[in-house]
Amino acid sequence: MQNQKTKKRKILYFVEAFGGGIFTYLCNLSNQLCNDFDIYIAYGIRKQTPKNFERYFNKNVHLIRVNNYQREVSLSKDLAAFKEMKAVIKRVQPDLVHLNSSKAGILGRLLLKNSEIPVFYTPHGYSFLMTDISKKKRFFYKSLEKIFAFRNIETIACSKSEYEITKHLTYNSTYVDNGINLNEFKNIKINFTEPKLSKNIVVATLGRISIQKNPQLFNKIAMAFPDFEFMWIGDGELRSELTAPNITITGWINNNKALAYLNKCNIFLLPSLWEGLPMALLEAMYLKKICIVSNVVGNKDTIVNGKNGYICDNLDEFVKKINAVVNQGETKNIVDQAHDEILMHYSAQVMANGYKEIYMNSLGKRK
Repeated sequence: MQNQKTKKRKILYFVEAFGGGIFTYLCNLSNQLCNDFDIYIAYGIRKQTPKNFERYFNKNVHLIRVNNYQREVSLSKDLAAFKEMKAVIKRVQPDLVHLNSSKAGILGRLLLKNSEIPVFYTPHGYSFLMTDISKKKRFFYKSLEKIFAFRNIETIACSKSEYEITKHLTYNSTYVDNGINLNEFKNIKINFTEPKLSKNIVVATLGRISIQKNPQLFNKIAMAFPDFEFMWIGDGELRSELTAPNITITGWINNNKALAYLNKCNIFLLPSLWEGLPMALLEAMYLKKICIVSNVVGNKDTIVNGKNGYICDNLDEFVKKINAVVNQGETKNIVDQAHDEILMHYSAQVMANGYKEIYMNSLGKRK
């Protein structure tokens, strides 16, 4: 009698914020793990969700749309989404559930607070870290995180700093650093030129033009360097904030084009107000760009000031550091160090191995 092939365990991911860095994260993670697990992703659509997004995933990854997911708080829509999530769980019968980002995290934890299967939650940047909302709202969001930190649900932070914050919310937590898929760079010839030797300095950022990414500060920095070309790779609701005449906005483009644009720049700028662990920063490090970033969670986990990039606290520091980089040069050791750290610590394979170990341990305990 032939041995039956071992049946794969089912992992069900829920994600409302299906765009930007979280989209990339789920692509990388699910594509790496689909040989070991039967992967299902229940998602919502956002403006920044790529067109024909299905082609980014391995053909063995099952995609299920949750129609009532939306970013804003709405009692009727959230209740409808809650019911959809319940129906998806009943249909899939997963062995493990992993909730991603705030909306899916709140609804899913409420739904699965008494679950007999392993449940995980990754915030990808806590809502209460947002600086564009009132203290009252931040307190409310932080209180929700504490209230919904049920004992049976483990939080997996996506950076060490996020993990340090998580430990104040729940004892049941760990972290796995985000990682990028190095196969996406196989057709890209890494273009590094010392800025002081470059005829045309290009400074770029990548992501949604939103409060989080701080377009106002990006615009002020661009105005301080009128002879440099600044590029925002992406689009978003705060496009009108980018008024400096030397800023080019690419609009929403696919990942291959975005990486090609990123490869053309000399300096990668990330003046974010808050982060989880930004994929765009990891991509810029791999492409040997000089990374100059704000001093916030996620950025400061990855960048060691003066070693593999630079950290700044305000406009003056960004301007001084760009001037120093352009006029003094000698940044090859900086970008080489950044590139090597991606290879060692921040690849999709390293990330997937971390999650696989956590998943298998939890499934083993249940068995």
